[in-house]
Amino acid sequence: MILIKELQKLFSTEEVETTALNGINLEIKEGEFVAIMGPSGCGKSTLLNIVGLLDNPSGGEYNFFGTEVAKMTERKRAQLRKGNIGFVFQSFNLIDELTVFENVELPLIYMNMAAKDRKVKVEAVLERMNIMHRRNHFPQQLSGGQQQRVAIARAVVAKPKLILADEPTGNLDSKNGEEVMKLLQELNEEGTTIIMVTHSPYDAGFAHRLVNLFDGKVVTENFHV
Repeated sequence: MILIKELQKLFSTEEVETTALNGINLEIKEGEFVAIMGPSGCGKSTLLNIVGLLDNPSGGEYNFFGTEVAKMTERKRAQLRKGNIGFVFQSFNLIDELTVFENVELPLIYMNMAAKDRKVKVEAVLERMNIMHRRNHFPQQLSGGQQQRVAIARAVVAKPKLILADEPTGNLDSKNGEEVMKLLQELNEEGTTIIMVTHSPYDAGFAHRLVNLFDGKVVTENFHV
C-alpha cells in the first residue's frame, strides 16, 4: 500500500520559489489501478517522480509498502526501486544502442541476476508482449506500438509491486494506444498496482479510480464501478 500525507514539493531558484505539490493526501491500495489527471503544471509528473522514488518531497510523509521513504537518501531510494517499481514513459525511453532483448534485460542486470535466469525471464515477457520475433532488433527498427510494448516488457520483467505510467499512449495512434491500455489492464488484473498520469479520459476509464489535481492539490477523487 502507498500512503501519502501532506506531501509538499518546492522548487527554488535565487529569485523565486514555486510550490509544485501543496499538501497531497493520497492512499493507494495494493492491486489498485489509479489514474491521475489535471491541467499542465498541476504537479502530476512531480507526484509521479516522488512516488517512483526518483525525487524526495520537501515535506510530508510517504509510506511505500510499509517503508517510510520521504527522507531517504538517493542511494537508499535507488536500492528500494530495484525490482519494486517499473516505469513506462510516453517517449518509451529505450536505449538505441541496445537490442530489444538487451533493453528488457537491463532491470535484471541491475538486480545482479544470473545470465541464465535473465534469459528465461526476458524471453517469457517478450512472448507475452508478442515481440519475441523482434528480440534482436534495435528500437529504431520498431513501430511506436512495438517500442511501447518493449518499454512495458522492461517495466514488468522483474515483476515489480508497482508500475508507474506517464502518458503511456501519448505517442501512439488510437489502435496501438488501446492495445497498450489493455496490456496494463491485464497486468493490473493479475495483481500489479498501477499509477498512471494521463490527459486521456479514455485511458483513465481503465482505472479503478480517477484522482484530479489542480495547483498541487487533490481536488476530486472518482471511483469507477
